[in-house]
Amino acid sequence: MDRGAPTFCFVVVAVLALASFVASVNVTTLAFDEGYVPLFGEGNLVRSAGGRNVSLLLNRFSGSGFISKDMYYHGFFSASIKLPSDYTAGVVVAFYTSNGDVFEKNHDELDFEFLGNIRGKEWRVQTNVYGNGSTCRGREERYYLPFDPTADFHRYSILWTAENIIFYIDDTPIREVRRSDAMGGDYPSKPMSLYATIWDASNWATAGGKYKVNYKFGPFVSSFSDLALLGCRLDPIQQVPTTQNGCTAADAELAATELHVVTPEKRRAMRAFREQYMSYSVCYDRARYPEPFPECDILESEGKRFRESGHLKFRRHHRRMSRRGRGAVVADANRQPRML
Repeated sequence: MDRGAPTFCFVVVAVLALASFVASVNVTTLAFDEGYVPLFGEGNLVRSAGGRNVSLLLNRFSGSGFISKDMYYHGFFSASIKLPSDYTAGVVVAFYTSNGDVFEKNHDELDFEFLGNIRGKEWRVQTNVYGNGSTCRGREERYYLPFDPTADFHRYSILWTAENIIFYIDDTPIREVRRSDAMGGDYPSKPMSLYATIWDASNWATAGGKYKVNYKFGPFVSSFSDLALLGCRLDPIQQVPTTQNGCTAADAELAATELHVVTPEKRRAMRAFREQYMSYSVCYDRARYPEPFPECDILESEGKRFRESGHLKFRRHHRRMSRRGRGAVVADANRQPRML
């Protein structure tokens, strides 16, 4: 994530409904001190008494963030996150993997970026996939959230394997990027750390910078729980595995979760989510990329909803749903939203 650099490629509009249920993820969670250390703004990082939860604050003096103690060569990175409430224009909360501190000119990165809003508007989330410094070939997508992410915790997860990358919201996959020879170095291939940050992005985050952070509504607080790190841990000095066998046990543990397997049920869930919530996709942005990226799964039913710019042609109006529990989002047979 290029913090402070404008993400100017999008104008966002969207529609609403829900994806089908996918079985819960079962991985071991960590206390903060077991897997993470403060990154910046340590005075604005507040840990719970038991260390299982951590809150990041943004005030007029500083934002804050944390980073995993280790770098990972492939892995599953997950947290339940509750976003700041009220007026949050210009505020960005990010949950992402990166190696930009080690590979400054050819870094890899996988992002969830939560873009603040003016009161009463839906929150938006953006996913990014950058490999080998390919930010100029941005593989971005944006979505509206079908629930109020400030009212309760929701799980956001990034899975990164040698074959595919999957972004999950709760237990529903919302995006998959499959590795191919045609992607070349654009597929993330170097060890990455996990980051979480909150910061002031007044110059671009809300309506292209029209609405700035208003600190009279601060401090802005984003809370994290159910922290999970699963993958091949590497010494930062090592940077890449000396042999593939160095990651055999970790790869087997990751594979045992079957999170990388997109079953027909998961595929239906993902398509339902994307058809109803996706507001921008690089795969349909012919203005920037006349030829879609090799990993793009172009669907006629999906593509006809987007302009040449990759933005939606229109947005149907739906009432925003409230969160009534910690279960995953589901849809009934006639596609009317409900919650478990």
